[in-house]
Amino acid sequence: MSLENDAISVDVGIKLRQLRKERGLSIRALARASGISANALSMIERGRSSPTVSTLYKLAAALGVPITAIFAVEAAQEDVVFLSRQNRTRVPFPRGLWEGLGGERFSGRVEPFALTLESGASSGPHPMTHTGHEFVLCLRGQLEYTVRGEHFRLEAGDSLLFRSHLKHRWRNPGPTVTEAIFVLSGFVEGERPSHVHLVSGRGGEEE
Repeated sequence: MSLENDAISVDVGIKLRQLRKERGLSIRALARASGISANALSMIERGRSSPTVSTLYKLAAALGVPITAIFAVEAAQEDVVFLSRQNRTRVPFPRGLWEGLGGERFSGRVEPFALTLESGASSGPHPMTHTGHEFVLCLRGQLEYTVRGEHFRLEAGDSLLFRSHLKHRWRNPGPTVTEAIFVLSGFVEGERPSHVHLVSGRGGEEE
């Protein structure tokens, strides 16, 4: 199973054009810096072509921004957020898919999101930390968490709750796809800890 082609629910072309122009780069200049052809880049910006995950990472690196900048949801922060399934922000990364569950638009300090992970997917070789607390509920498959050096194996229905300043990382150790819900709360105002998981997920496979 591959998640590379899952729909991305933001207009990537418009966002890439905005980021490029903010940095005063021509299409040819960004093409040289990223290794993506000028023609391919033009097609992406005009919405005529859908970039692969690897292409987006190359473009983000060339623009000097995290991958999350391409998918940033610029919306008013609300006290009540209803989000239909088809309107979720979806960001594919190598061997996985991140889905926002409304935290991007919520005025409070809580960020729920879902991760779908192929077999072998992980947050990479280095542990992550952020402020607040982290709750994880495994819905399908297996999810292994390492928190402060202690290993926890979650299966469908199992949950884990811990303080997020403790070094932690995750991986799918099983042979099937894993689905899990994450809820990050109590973090410092202005921090987006869910992005830490998304950027870490660039590691793709366990190392």
